[in-house]
Amino acid sequence: MRIAHLADLHLGFRQYQRQSSAGNNQREADVARAAARAIDAVIEARPDLVLIAGDIFHQVRPSNPMILFAFAQFARLRLALPAVPVVMIAGNHDLPRAAETGCILRLFRNAGVLVVEQQPERLTFAELGLSLFAVPDQLGQPLPALTTDPAARWNVLMLHGEVQGVLPDRAAMVDRSPSEVTVDELQRARWDYVALGHYHVHRQVAPTAWYAGSLEYVSSNAWGELAEQRQHAVAGKGFVIHDLSDGSHRFIHLPSERRFLDLDPVDAHALSPADVDALVADRIAHAPGGIDDAVVRLVVREIPRHVARDLDHKAIRDYKRRALHFQLDTRKPELVRTRTASGAGGARPSLPMLVREKLDGRLLSADIDRPTFVSLGMSYLDRVSDAGSDAGNDATFAAPMETDAS
Repeated sequence: MRIAHLADLHLGFRQYQRQSSAGNNQREADVARAAARAIDAVIEARPDLVLIAGDIFHQVRPSNPMILFAFAQFARLRLALPAVPVVMIAGNHDLPRAAETGCILRLFRNAGVLVVEQQPERLTFAELGLSLFAVPDQLGQPLPALTTDPAARWNVLMLHGEVQGVLPDRAAMVDRSPSEVTVDELQRARWDYVALGHYHVHRQVAPTAWYAGSLEYVSSNAWGELAEQRQHAVAGKGFVIHDLSDGSHRFIHLPSERRFLDLDPVDAHALSPADVDALVADRIAHAPGGIDDAVVRLVVREIPRHVARDLDHKAIRDYKRRALHFQLDTRKPELVRTRTASGAGGARPSLPMLVREKLDGRLLSADIDRPTFVSLGMSYLDRVSDAGSDAGNDATFAAPMETDAS
């Protein structure tokens, strides 16, 4: 009894303002190709049941071309595996704020997909001896009691939400609060498998509970996802094939459509602009596979503004031209002020550190790019703190990423 478990397709995700040869956003095209390759892999695996655990689209109202693309992919899946049930639930990115507005996922019922998009439903597949409790995102509302069907041979839970106390802070979505569930709630009933969606890195959170992870890098902090993949020894992006009969669990790795390169950081302490330029050029020259058409980040630490201002901007523009996206993340030395008041001694964070922390944690709508938001905020702070100086020039090249990903 083999289950294919996919999640977080985020079709329609756009980033970096670069167009493909077809005239649409390049990252949107990458994400669509990743979904098509995943469907190919599922068809090849020929499972007994296909589960898609939410966030099929990146936005509540996707474009018409992306709706047609998704419909064609799911119709293709049903045509290739006509006897295999395909079930999807809505994630927090799929659900409109007003229930009466209607969820776009209902359309896929016309392709033969079982869609659960508002209230939890228990689906019974007698021919498989399986009961599926499908719980779409409840948008912050309390979850129902997670109970099994004692008459079924196999009991499976599919749920879109965040497991409390398990995921890192940076994994939280910034636009809408997802459902929350505890590890204890996942384990109160004896589930044969729990298929989770929402977190973008493949990870086990309880003995029989797993996040499949996303099919592509579809958040504003791909660098954080890369760091978490390294931490948990995850090959990258893909989906799961889980066999209920013997408990075997296999992650099907699908190579990313786009190379993401987080280059070794540069320490610019006490270096001249020419020295930093040389180190940056060396990192670029030795980038695995080169930077052409890749998404690249290079962190330069401990670099004062006057040094950053005098870097070789012509070379930086060339790096940006070659890469799909080149992020030179310049970070100034953080000043630490000593406490002078009575009581225990110690240090407190500088104003820039506090401001960056607030900007990193602020809730944003889905159409706002966090790195750009943080960069603008920090540049405004620079202008205020250095009134009268040429304080705005940094922003042309420095757009700090979220610091917890380094």
